[in-house]
Amino acid sequence: MLSFSALVAGSFALGSMAAPHIAPTALNAVRFLLAAALLSVVAAASGKVTRASMAAPWRYGVLGGLLVGYFVLMFEGLKTAAPVSLSTVFTLTPLMAAGFGWFLVRQRMTRRMALALAIGASGALWVIFRADLGALMRLEIGRGEMVYFWGCVAHALYAPMVRKLNRGEPALVFTLWTNLAGTVLLLIWGGRDLLATDWLALPGIVWITIVYTAVAATAATFVLLQFAALRLPSAKVMAYTYLTPTWVILWQIVLGQGVPPALILGGVALTVLALVLLLKEE
Repeated sequence: MLSFSALVAGSFALGSMAAPHIAPTALNAVRFLLAAALLSVVAAASGKVTRASMAAPWRYGVLGGLLVGYFVLMFEGLKTAAPVSLSTVFTLTPLMAAGFGWFLVRQRMTRRMALALAIGASGALWVIFRADLGALMRLEIGRGEMVYFWGCVAHALYAPMVRKLNRGEPALVFTLWTNLAGTVLLLIWGGRDLLATDWLALPGIVWITIVYTAVAATAATFVLLQFAALRLPSAKVMAYTYLTPTWVILWQIVLGQGVPPALILGGVALTVLALVLLLKEE
C-alpha cells in the first residue's frame, strides 16, 4: 500500500505538468485504451472471463461513468490547482465513501475510524483554504479544487457501488468490463477532442503521463490493491489514502517543482495523523 499511494501520487505530479497541453477527455481516452489492452491480456490469461460476467452490462456503464467522471475532472482541476492541493482534496474521499457506504450497503465504522476521518478531513480543508481562516469563513475555494471535489464525489460513490452491483464476478473481470465501459464512454464524450488534438505536436510530458497513468497508476495499482485487500483490514487499506499528499510533495521535489508553503504542510501533517489512527489495531 506504500507503493500504491506513491504511484497514485505520481498521477497528480505528472498530470499537473501535462494538463495545460491536452484536453482531459482526450488524455483519458488514450489512457483508458492502454489500460483496457493490458487488463484484457491479463484477464484472458487468467481464464476467468465468462459469458455470465457480461450479464446486466448496464452495471459496468454506471461504474465506468463514475470512473470517467473522476479522472476527467481530476485533469481539469489540475489546469488551475496545485497538485498538493488536489491530492489533499482526495483525502476527503474516505469520509465521503463512508457516508455512501452507510447509505447504500449499511456499512458501519468504529469511533476511531470516525475520529481519523474527521482529522483527515480537517487537514484537507486546511490545505484547500490555504491555512486562511478568513477564506474558510468566506468559502473561497479555487476553481480547480471545486472541479476536482465533484470528481472525488464520483470516486467515493464508486467503492460502495462496486459492492452493490457485483454479482460474484472476480475482481479482475469486473474491473476489465468496467474499464471497457469507461473507454467507450470516453471515446463518445471525447471524440471531438481526440480528433482536434495534434498528437504529433504534443510535448513529451503528455506521453509520459499517458503511459504512466495507464500502466503504473491503473494496471500496477490494481494488482497492488488486490494483493493488499486480501491481507489487510479494509480500514487499513483505506488509511494509506492519507499518504498521497506527502508523496506528491516528494514527487514535486524530484521533478523540480518546488516545495509548498510551510503553513500548507500543517494540513498535510493532519492527514498523516489520520493515517496513524487508522493503522492502529482496534
